[in-house]
Amino acid sequence: MNPKITDFGMARLFLLDQSRANAAQIEGTSGYMAPEYLGRKQISAKTDVYSFGIVVLEIISGKMNSYFTSSGNSEHLLDYAWKTWMKETPFCLIDPMLNGSSRSELSRCIHIALLCSQENVESRLTMDSVVSMLENQKTTLPMPIPPTYLANASARERSASSVHGSSLQSTKAEDGSSP
Repeated sequence: MNPKITDFGMARLFLLDQSRANAAQIEGTSGYMAPEYLGRKQISAKTDVYSFGIVVLEIISGKMNSYFTSSGNSEHLLDYAWKTWMKETPFCLIDPMLNGSSRSELSRCIHIALLCSQENVESRLTMDSVVSMLENQKTTLPMPIPPTYLANASARERSASSVHGSSLQSTKAEDGSSP
């Protein structure tokens, strides 16, 4: 038996012996649907893993994915989680109600949630590996791969700041002041 954790509308698309299927139309809740389902209407067990990752982020943050705001700006919870992860400040994501909880366990759950919500289906975890990682704290977790759009934006920001920084140093050096 292959459990399928998803919207009931999507569960109906699978036959008992199927591990993948193509949907005739998109069904599901926005914000929880995996990229391959939205783009190519392909569903698999890893589509459900993506949704699970989003739910874990909601539990840890205490925020709903569709109504998340940070610093007055509205954005997707997954985007915010990735930004905090990439800046090495994942604890900004944690619901203040969880302050008494183990920070290492919360960090591990965020890490697993990001692995579950990988943009590339092949990079995404299986539920068996998720269970293993949650049960065994000694299991080493692979590094999650940031979504392409965030990785590209981060690279552009680093490039712009280094170009700006070097031109600023050149300007100072040209007018005789020390860099």
